[in-house]
Amino acid sequence: MTSLFDSYRLGDLTLPNRVVMAPMTRVRAAAGGLATASMATYYAQRATAGLIVSEGVQPSLLGQSSPGTPGLHTDEQVAAWRPVTAAVHTNGGRIFAQLMHSGRVSHPDTTGSRPVAPSAVAAVGEVFTPTGPQPAPVPRALESAEVPEQARSYAEAALRAIDAGFDGVELHGANGYLISQFLSSNANLRTDRYGGSVTNRIRFAVEAVAATVDAVGGARTGIRLSPGGTFWGIEESDVPELYTALLTELAGLDVAYVHLEATADDDVLLGLRRTWPGTLVVNPVLPMGPKQTGRTDADRWLELGAELIGFGRAFIANPDLVERLRTGVPIAPVDEATYYHGGDAGYLTYPSYQHTA
Repeated sequence: MTSLFDSYRLGDLTLPNRVVMAPMTRVRAAAGGLATASMATYYAQRATAGLIVSEGVQPSLLGQSSPGTPGLHTDEQVAAWRPVTAAVHTNGGRIFAQLMHSGRVSHPDTTGSRPVAPSAVAAVGEVFTPTGPQPAPVPRALESAEVPEQARSYAEAALRAIDAGFDGVELHGANGYLISQFLSSNANLRTDRYGGSVTNRIRFAVEAVAATVDAVGGARTGIRLSPGGTFWGIEESDVPELYTALLTELAGLDVAYVHLEATADDDVLLGLRRTWPGTLVVNPVLPMGPKQTGRTDADRWLELGAELIGFGRAFIANPDLVERLRTGVPIAPVDEATYYHGGDAGYLTYPSYQHTA
């Protein structure tokens, strides 16, 4: 039986275990979307993960969702990330940058521009702004000629990520952000080649991935998906058909992995496992749901055919999560009030497990 602590070959990387640190927004970047010394320490503390996937990084100013998130669209941002990736590598780790274009989940007070999206349909809920939460605004629908530029923004950011020392990138195609909005049947009301049919709704995702593969190679490119997820008011019709079609197209691009969230029932996810011939990362529990991923959830999905297992919140309070999972010592609880609090409290202040005689 495959163990969570077996090594795994992912592209050109040898992962020492099957544990993936899932991407989690922590809004600790400096002004200008710059990574910081604290971010370098945070990721380096967790470098025993088989693979770290960073917090969402905007590929353009237009793609920024919240204040305090980092970017990969300026030379200064590239330079700021280099000490972060170097710290992870010095500690023996591997790190991909998650590229996250927010689409409609943004606000002019954050970016200085009206958000863009497949259609002029507002997200459900409030978005973070420099002055506090505000209702999500109605975005501007992209013109057909503008859509390829947004797809290419992922590839341009991927090139910057590699320049910054990342081992690869993960496109954020989940949780109601831009790629997810194009996949949606209620956020995407387009009547051109990017909307309507399943073939058209997956087109933007495929073009974004294809451009990224062309830029940095398939072995350095992954994508995260949330089949049937309802984040930010997203709805998707024909979920099995939609994602089967998408994974079939992605298989031809020879990407490093697909990262699925447990946003659909097991029958759907197992059907997608059968469709997808490559490396599968699974987050076994609903992101931001009532339960955190534990050892039992991980072992179950390894038995069901996943190669790698994503752990999110458990990594926040447990920088030594891999060792805790290996030895069975308790998983420390996380202080939710400090998720997006800023500063080092609840960020760098969680200790490794202290063994007592």
